[in-house]
Amino acid sequence: MRGARLALLTFALSLATFIEVLDSTVTNVAVPAISGSLGVSNSQGTWVISSYSVAAAIAVPLTGWLARRLGETRLFVGAVLLFTLTSLLCALATDLPTLVACRALQGLFSGPMVPLSQTMLLRAFPPAKRTLALALWGMIVLLAPIFGPVVGGYLVDMFSWPWIFLINLPIGLFSFVVCVTMLRDDAPRGAAPPIDFIGIALLVAGVGALQAMLDLGHDAGWFDSTLIVTLAVVAALALVSLLLWEAGEGQPVIDLSLFRDRTFSFCVLVISLGMVSFSMVGVVFPLWLQSVMGYNAFHAGLATAPLGVLALVCSILLGLHAHRFDARVLATFGFLVFAAVLWWDTHFTLTTSFTQIVTPNLIQGIGLPCFFIPLTAATLSRVPDHKLAAASSLSNFLRTLASAFGTAMSVTLWDDRASFHYATLAQSVTKASDGTQHFVASLHAIGVSGMSGISGGAGEVAALHQVTKQQAYMMATSDMFLIACVTCVGLAALMWLTRPRRGAAMPSGH
Repeated sequence: MRGARLALLTFALSLATFIEVLDSTVTNVAVPAISGSLGVSNSQGTWVISSYSVAAAIAVPLTGWLARRLGETRLFVGAVLLFTLTSLLCALATDLPTLVACRALQGLFSGPMVPLSQTMLLRAFPPAKRTLALALWGMIVLLAPIFGPVVGGYLVDMFSWPWIFLINLPIGLFSFVVCVTMLRDDAPRGAAPPIDFIGIALLVAGVGALQAMLDLGHDAGWFDSTLIVTLAVVAALALVSLLLWEAGEGQPVIDLSLFRDRTFSFCVLVISLGMVSFSMVGVVFPLWLQSVMGYNAFHAGLATAPLGVLALVCSILLGLHAHRFDARVLATFGFLVFAAVLWWDTHFTLTTSFTQIVTPNLIQGIGLPCFFIPLTAATLSRVPDHKLAAASSLSNFLRTLASAFGTAMSVTLWDDRASFHYATLAQSVTKASDGTQHFVASLHAIGVSGMSGISGGAGEVAALHQVTKQQAYMMATSDMFLIACVTCVGLAALMWLTRPRRGAAMPSGH
């Protein structure tokens, strides 16, 4: 396959992944609108997000086994079609249980889409051009998490929340038609591998309990809640049992033998820790903009959009020249760019302007493809051809779990750091302090008067509380940026424990 046909297939495969990644972020800003429309609380509305992530996390590691049983092409085009149809069902839902059920189905069908789109795209390209193929795939995919909140906020504000699902229909149907037309049917011949029912059951129980614990932990008070303790015990027992069972299973649903390769193991570790760090910043950043800086959801999304400008340009350049460099060098450079930008972000204040917030995000785009593309290539660079789909699905599975863990822990850690800073700052807010007297005088100047000292009236106390709380969350935000900065420096060093093939793109099966 060459020329225009290859370009069209690349575009269709990338679009399928685009809508899958988009749907994991586009609903974040729509939860209040969905909750209000369906007459439920915001905490109940978040199940629209968690049901999708739970199902997707469970489906991802099943991709390798399902691909061997059904054939990669059949599995992929079927997943794209069913994902598109369940998007329509989500848009038509009129109550929360129906919407949550449809979102769970949507997440279940999304599992094979990302790893198989990578695998089939790389097999369509000749070996010398596979890094370019990954760059083209990554260039489109990188747009989804960048513009997801922006698109979601715009559609909710201008139309209504069902449109965040309806936009999947033309994209998904286009990808399905192109892939069915152009991809060769690779239906397996001979006996299909046996079904690992016990492995699947343990995987569903373990990952489902873990994801539910992470999603519900913050609101339930973590381990002060009997429910959270129960979920933690179930997750631990199921996942440990899964590892023991899969180690001795002839046809495992998760191929643990992949971890015998040092490069695969350390690259997966780097990706997972990197996703924990990026998820923490990705959650805290818009929360800070909206709850502390006073931005609405749409403008908070706009503040993150510049990340994609240089990311797209660098993805193209990297795809053309990455084969000349050691993947470890490129990944290290990407992590160091992240670290430098995050250090820059630690100096934000309550008076930081929109332009000053956008500038580091623009520069961060340089590092994004340098992390994403070489590290993905390095992860699969020494994997045998016949295990490529299983390895890709396993790495994406662990990345998904790491992202969920980072997302769940980010709000708890952010709130804990804000409480610590609030307690420290409150000790300095006394009637006799010069800063307090100056602030009270400023309140009097704008009409909050008739009160004496900080304890003289509710207006002054409320204003002092609000300012102190804002400063505490600003300091907590800086702490989160600093934690992510240090993590990126550590990952840059950890990358050198891998041994990827120099200048090699990802291998491909036959």
